[in-house]
Amino acid sequence: MTSSRIPDKPALEGLEQNWGTVWEDQGTYRFDRDQATKENIYSIDTPPPTASGSLHIGHVFSYTHTDVVARFQRMRGRSVFYPMGWDDNGLPTERRVQNYYGVRCDPSLPYEAGFTPPHEGTEGKTIKPADQVPISRRNFIELCERLTAEDELQFEALWRTLGLSVDWTQTYRTIADEAITTSQRAFVRNVARGEAYQALAPTMWDVTFRSAVAQAELEDREQPGHYHRVTFHRPDGGTIEIETSRPELIPACVALVAHPDDERYQPLFGQTVTTPVFGVEVPVVAHHLAQKDKGTGIAMICTFGDVTDVTWWRELNLPNRAIIGFDGRIVADAPEAIDSEAGLAAFGELAGKTVFSAKKAMVDLLRESGDLLGEPKAITHPVKFYEKGDRPLEIVSTRQWYIANGARDEALRDRLVERGRDIDWHPDFMRVRYENWVGGLSGDWLISRQRFFGVPIPVWYPLGADGEPRFDEPIVATEDMLPVDPSSQPAPGFEESQRGEAGGFVGEHDIMDTWATSSLTPQLAGGWERDPDLFDLVFPYDLRPQGQDIIRTWLFSSTLRAELEHGVAPWGNAAISGFIVDPDRKKMSKSKGNVVTPAGLLEQHGSDAVRYWASSSRLGTDAAFDPQNPTQVKIGRRLAIKVLNASKFILGFEGTADAPVTEPLDRSMLATLRAVVEQATAALDAYDHARALELTETFFWTFCDDYLELVKERAYGEAGPEQASAVAALNRALSTLLRLFAPVIPFATEEAWSWSHEGSVHRAAWPTTDELALDEAGDPELLRLASAALTGIRRAKTDAKASQRTPVSQARIGGPAADIALLAQAAGDLRAVGRIEALDFDEADELGVSEVVLAPAEV
Repeated sequence: MTSSRIPDKPALEGLEQNWGTVWEDQGTYRFDRDQATKENIYSIDTPPPTASGSLHIGHVFSYTHTDVVARFQRMRGRSVFYPMGWDDNGLPTERRVQNYYGVRCDPSLPYEAGFTPPHEGTEGKTIKPADQVPISRRNFIELCERLTAEDELQFEALWRTLGLSVDWTQTYRTIADEAITTSQRAFVRNVARGEAYQALAPTMWDVTFRSAVAQAELEDREQPGHYHRVTFHRPDGGTIEIETSRPELIPACVALVAHPDDERYQPLFGQTVTTPVFGVEVPVVAHHLAQKDKGTGIAMICTFGDVTDVTWWRELNLPNRAIIGFDGRIVADAPEAIDSEAGLAAFGELAGKTVFSAKKAMVDLLRESGDLLGEPKAITHPVKFYEKGDRPLEIVSTRQWYIANGARDEALRDRLVERGRDIDWHPDFMRVRYENWVGGLSGDWLISRQRFFGVPIPVWYPLGADGEPRFDEPIVATEDMLPVDPSSQPAPGFEESQRGEAGGFVGEHDIMDTWATSSLTPQLAGGWERDPDLFDLVFPYDLRPQGQDIIRTWLFSSTLRAELEHGVAPWGNAAISGFIVDPDRKKMSKSKGNVVTPAGLLEQHGSDAVRYWASSSRLGTDAAFDPQNPTQVKIGRRLAIKVLNASKFILGFEGTADAPVTEPLDRSMLATLRAVVEQATAALDAYDHARALELTETFFWTFCDDYLELVKERAYGEAGPEQASAVAALNRALSTLLRLFAPVIPFATEEAWSWSHEGSVHRAAWPTTDELALDEAGDPELLRLASAALTGIRRAKTDAKASQRTPVSQARIGGPAADIALLAQAAGDLRAVGRIEALDFDEADELGVSEVVLAPAEV
């Protein structure tokens, strides 16, 4: 069926732009809401990438996995809801704006209309904070919105080049008014139900970013340090020796602690000792978290050196003598417990110093007092860091907003575990990571951040007659007020003129953690409370695709918000992608400097090639990528080119797919393909795209290298039942293969499909076993035997150093009787492809070509 649409020389170049335009113009991937029903919809809670900087190869990897699912489900007849969001707000955006424009936010400054930033891009260089121009919060937010809008356009262009079948009319931004309204509505309801609350408590604090850090954002990093053996003084004149890596916190010491079963210290429990240098009396207490085999077996409790200190402080009801300020320096005023002249003088030596400098000064003081035993001992130990920070975290006492997450509520924790079991995980072992995280929670979810670009916490505080905020009497916005910014809008019942005045109000300046908004992506994309009909259609979603590293953040927080608001799991399936690792098997990340950006890769090799590489990896499995030798990408490009060339070749034969398939070899091929369709479909239903691709690709190369070679002489022959059978089988196979490959290599398959079909392959029906069924079923074994025989004939000619076109006067094939009887049904095609005049079959133990005699004139 030769078509005028077929180009003389098919090529991959230009397909992305050509078909991208057609798909957009024709609305190929548009969500048809009018046709959607609860029964036929397939909804995807697509990850909104952080709109700051550039996408990297890991994004291409995981988003391709999602797109394969979307394309497959669409071809299965589902109405696919596949939106795209942009995660605009949060710390990464603020840092990028600071570096890109050379500015920093100072909320005390007034707004400057028409502000022009001092820089416009820094070519990757970091501008030191001291060199950044301070600007008002409103000016800073305007720059954040401006830069994220530019980044989002670039991201969308790359996603379109990659061929994501997203419905670009279904997009959202996490900083847009609709997203702010959704986030604030959920928070207001959390407060009303008692799930959100404010508390003054020890908080993990990043001194660089001047912001609180949630448990999910922590990471341990091995750091060098020292153990210092220090003496505390007993009332009887004796001493107790402790070892500490943080001697600078001795003025914040509130107790010594040992294990209740430690016989060495049991006589001291209930007594007091005095701290070295400062002479403060502190109790000796018992707690099961103390480690008998660590150091001297007794430790000092300080407010606050680490998270264990927080646990001891809370459970043992100890006083708070915190000495580290929000800037990471020792505060100016000594704790009240230090009241001696010598103690105050010693504290004065530490005040205003960084933690590092204070540690050095404290060691000198201990050495002078004789309380330092020996020299500090070098160690390496894990230290808590903010995942995006470069300085160790401190613990400071701050007033923050929290959402209950099950850490202190066993019933909620059990419900969250059960919700995790309501979800089908792909791969299933990822469920354990979720359950381990839920079981290991040590505190409620801290959602307030001391940043600027984000969703405002919709709360004000009344001011007393003394002008002090009454934090215990928060004024929470009502839902009809949303979206609202308390820093620029007055509290209900007040006038703006009363802001900051005694008897008036003050607005909450903190914003919500970016995860407090991203945790609501099912609600944001689905129009919760904004478009109830749409939300009822899509929620709970069918799929949440994401990376394994954010199970503890995005997946858990989304499950929590859905449980608190709706009482259900937010999706039926969770598809978890692995990491991209470099040739040394190290995870690719911006911080390690080993990230590969995909633009050049897509331009050089083509989108189908890159998608093939991504689709070759199973969910949950890490994939190594070497940008200098992207082997799998090259294989994918070869496959896409072969699809084009094989399609052109097959469509060049005269005939149709409607003719009867009568020849045994043709029936065998279709029977083999029928099994591939069945198995590939089952694999995709199980979210195993790599297995589906493997099955399809293996068959495709056998089809091209063997079957097509075996039948091409017959397909080129004179019209008749045998020729028509070959052409019909080839066309049916081609139609099936193009649809099987379509989710993975959408551009090449769409191009080839257009040569013989109207409409898009991506809107065509997914192939079924029924359409490949024949009145008389073929035996798949025949194709295997014929392929093996063809390989033997080719090898014999190669061994004889003859061309494959060399005629053969006689050939003999041996094998088991059943194999020979079956193979004889393909004798005509074997003779034609091998240019064999006489072909004989003999019984033998194994199938093989036992004799090939080249034609005398060719010897």
